[in-house]
Amino acid sequence: MEVTIERKSGQFHLESFNEDGLSVQTDASESIGGTNQGVRPMQMVLMAMGSCSAIDVISILQKQKQVLDDIKINIRAQREEGKVPSLFTHIDIHFKLFGDIEDKKAKRAVELSMDKYCSVAQILKKTADIGYTFEIINEKKP
Repeated sequence: MEVTIERKSGQFHLESFNEDGLSVQTDASESIGGTNQGVRPMQMVLMAMGSCSAIDVISILQKQKQVLDDIKINIRAQREEGKVPSLFTHIDIHFKLFGDIEDKKAKRAVELSMDKYCSVAQILKKTADIGYTFEIINEKKP
């Protein structure tokens, strides 16, 4: 795995590329001289955890032969105050699973992802308590 990072503009506006040429832009907060043209790096860490876990949950539900029409994830996190570096101390992740999904199977998929398979969550657990919840929204159309 390899990434390349280049400055786009200003002091902190950067673009990161993977080996496939896909990219994402990051920037620092305006309070330290950023220009708000990209995602903050610590926000990206949360996005990485949510994306990693979403891939797991989708794959597990497919193997369980569950009908997942859509997935949405909300993540809230707290960081250490007044410290450098300021690490995450608590993270709550909530999964909204849309479709005809059995509660027991959804619970198992989320647990497996957060407790075993999601590499990003496993890294973050070293400094943060991670809580997770889910809900199933089955909006059958008449």
